[in-house]
Amino acid sequence: MNAPQPAPLPIVHLLSSGGFYGAERMLLDHCLATAGEHEVVFLDAPVQLVERFRAAGVNARRCEGLGSLIKYLRGRRAARPLINTHNFKGLLFGWVAATLLRLPLVITQHGFTPRSTKQRFYTWLSLQLCRTPSVRRVVCVAESIARLHRLAHVRADKLQVIPNGLPPAAEMPKRQAEPCTLVGYVGRLSREKGPDLFLDALIPLAREHSHLHAVMLGDGPERDVLQSRIDDAGLGSNIQLPGYQTEMRHWWMQLDLLVISSRTEGTPMIMLEAMQAGVPVVSFAVGGIPDVLEDGINGLLAEPANSAALAACIDRLIDDPGLARALAERARHTQQDRYHLPVLAERWSQLYMTTAQGA
Repeated sequence: MNAPQPAPLPIVHLLSSGGFYGAERMLLDHCLATAGEHEVVFLDAPVQLVERFRAAGVNARRCEGLGSLIKYLRGRRAARPLINTHNFKGLLFGWVAATLLRLPLVITQHGFTPRSTKQRFYTWLSLQLCRTPSVRRVVCVAESIARLHRLAHVRADKLQVIPNGLPPAAEMPKRQAEPCTLVGYVGRLSREKGPDLFLDALIPLAREHSHLHAVMLGDGPERDVLQSRIDDAGLGSNIQLPGYQTEMRHWWMQLDLLVISSRTEGTPMIMLEAMQAGVPVVSFAVGGIPDVLEDGINGLLAEPANSAALAACIDRLIDDPGLARALAERARHTQQDRYHLPVLAERWSQLYMTTAQGA
């Protein structure tokens, strides 16, 4: 007679969100790939985002305010759910709830954007909370993020680095050579993602190379300023802002190069997607990106915030398509070998089980 299988571990993910970006993409894939009974509680989020998770088969709900969250989790306390938080508000609310209800707590640190006094305080407080007994595990998506926690004296036995990964992708048709070169920026049009630095690099290149075109895929508070810069440069037909994209597959078929001009990063999902799709990546060497890309081996890296150096890397690949193809092929192997979600999901499953058991 077969022994009964244990019930799946209930895992409640907490985050606030303005839309479906890198962390949300990572979390959706994570819930679908990792063993357990996953539920995502959005502390604030557009209704469309909640519906997107539900449509994919992940239980999701909104919870307005800390009191509402504690009431909901108290109702589930008999099942002893594990709480996994994903940004500062999620961490803060999750820490309070886990402390009051004595529930196991895991913090996922995707990265920090300390661009203002308030956000620098959030970063400091996040690191301090990670030192408390309520937090059993801190999972960092990049070694650079783990390093910040060590400097803040978070116990080493709490810390683990598990990078982001991608599920297997359907095979894409072979890319066709085009007479023009299309460079892509993909991300929120906000300061931490460096869309202004992207334009600092691209505007001189677009004037020098008549066949160079670029798209900035995304939306955000800097859109109007960026459009004005493009128009003032007379490059409206060369550099376009198509807006936020819900589907990237057709863009991967068109892009010759992805440029990441962020001022701060963890391990960006869009970089892994480009690697999987066979699109070469040029990036500033920030956050967890140098953990993934080795300059001249599987990508090109420029000094952080140095747009002239970024432009030189882009120019190098424009002039040498053979190098671009070689970098893309090696990057594809890197993604498959080190950032393959089914393998990483096993590590997460083990971490959840040991955390729930109090190890």
